[in-house]
Amino acid sequence: MTCVRAYRELLELLADGADGTELAKLAATRAAGLPPDEGAEWKAATEAALSVRRTLLEHQRRETELSALVDTANDLARLRDPEAVLQQIVHWVRMLLGVDVSYLSMNDSTGGQTYMRVTEGSVSALFQQLSLGIGEGLGGLVAQSGLPYATPDYLADPRFKHTITIDTAVRDEGLVSIVGVPLMLGRRVIGVLYAADRAARTYSPEEVAFLSSLADLAAISIDNAHLLAETRRANSSIRRAEEVHDQLTALVLRGADFHSVAAAVAQVLGGGIVLHDAAGVELACLGMSVAPPAQAIARAQASGRAVAQGDIWVCAVLAGPELLGSLVLTGRASLTDEDRLLFERAAQVTALLLLLRRSVAQAEEQVRGELLTDLLTAPDRNPGALIARGRRLGVNLAAPHSVLIAHADGVSRGRLAAAATGQAALVGVHAEQVVLLTPDGDPDKMAHALTTAVGCPVTVGAAGPATGPVELAAAHAEAGRCLRALQALGLDGTGASLSGLGFVGVLLGDRADVAGFAQRTLGPVLDYDARRGTELVRTLRTYFSCGSSLTATKDVLHVHVNTVVQRLDRIASLLGPDWNSPDRALEIQLALRVLTISR
Repeated sequence: MTCVRAYRELLELLADGADGTELAKLAATRAAGLPPDEGAEWKAATEAALSVRRTLLEHQRRETELSALVDTANDLARLRDPEAVLQQIVHWVRMLLGVDVSYLSMNDSTGGQTYMRVTEGSVSALFQQLSLGIGEGLGGLVAQSGLPYATPDYLADPRFKHTITIDTAVRDEGLVSIVGVPLMLGRRVIGVLYAADRAARTYSPEEVAFLSSLADLAAISIDNAHLLAETRRANSSIRRAEEVHDQLTALVLRGADFHSVAAAVAQVLGGGIVLHDAAGVELACLGMSVAPPAQAIARAQASGRAVAQGDIWVCAVLAGPELLGSLVLTGRASLTDEDRLLFERAAQVTALLLLLRRSVAQAEEQVRGELLTDLLTAPDRNPGALIARGRRLGVNLAAPHSVLIAHADGVSRGRLAAAATGQAALVGVHAEQVVLLTPDGDPDKMAHALTTAVGCPVTVGAAGPATGPVELAAAHAEAGRCLRALQALGLDGTGASLSGLGFVGVLLGDRADVAGFAQRTLGPVLDYDARRGTELVRTLRTYFSCGSSLTATKDVLHVHVNTVVQRLDRIASLLGPDWNSPDRALEIQLALRVLTISR
């Protein structure tokens, strides 16, 4: 009965929240004067009650710690700034453990040091700026081993590698007892969380375990805050890239040229920009002109990313798998991820510009090709309509134009026509030939220009100038004959007209325009005779038939020798002083023979 009464009374005291002293006092009072066996029962009951009380206190402590951890987690979850997260962590450590100072150090990226990041309760600037080598002091040992360490008297503890710098800072802060636990992400130590007092204190295993729990929570919060900050930075970079993309796209859709787009990209990235097409032709340049290496373009095309090549950056301009060209960024040896993304977005907009230009060029090429085909196949069907169509394309077919036909063995007709586009009023492919209409009728100059543009010999036959659809169609036929004459003579890479080739052109050109040859050769003399009623043509014919003898000529013509001389002087003024040279004399005699036969 005594045992039951003892347990009941002790349990009632426990229920009322009595402490160990009150329990012991009750047991001593009740056991006084009792027989030994009953006194032993009170003693056993008291020990059981005290054990229950310790268990309850431990549960209360754990409940308090768990509640504190939950509160800490809730507070940290609301924070977005990494610095605020760190500051809140040390605040909770100081408050929950009741220490004088709490602080946190972070390992650097190289893993060679752990440096003070935030403190709470610290008064020493020297301590707040402390940096520890891995393995140095208590914090360095925790960072190195990944294990918690505690000491009631740091400066006197031989377990740690003391340094003048660390010990001086600890003395300046007035710290005596220190406990440090690792901040772990997986198996990696990212820093150390500390609690410290300015008086001797032995930290219990429960306190170290609680600090470790806070450290685990802190490590996750730090990592989450960093991930959130990185996500924000990435989102900010994406938003900026989208804004720049929209600005550049709007610029392209407003009709900006290559130079304007390159200038906008250069301004955004703060460097020079060079744009090349797929053939390596420079389309725009802001800053230093640099041709991108082929291997850099290939790497950029394969990866779809901008790549570094020495001190420049190269980005392939792509439309799906098709390479349209390349962008080169100069003056920026290194790029942030954000600027690299901007550079890649600029390449996408440049692809849009190149595709638009190509579409416009293809449409215009088709329209011009249709005009050229109609002009050369049916010039007399509706000349007025042809002239009107030409005017809409910026070509005045009513004005004199030379007709040129270009040919190159090593280049496709499409590429040759593209190279000639900027050098003639109208360019197209007709009857498997590249045909050009140009006010400037210098075929040799055109041949050299096209040869340079395509990198292989280009031969150009020319005719004209001619005015109106009918004459232009006839000139096209003559230009074709001239081209064949040049090819027969092996004059690849040159340009000429039939008049420039002289009688050789007449001989080699099929369906030769012999009447035209005679007119071109003797035209001034024929016109003079027609206007003045003179006999210069007869004098020329007689002079050559008499072996260029003045005496024989005057006898046949029945005139004085001085008259023959005067007539020949007039001929020289009309045909040029070299009219009697062997080559010119041969052409003149052929022209005279053509006149004789045709009459």
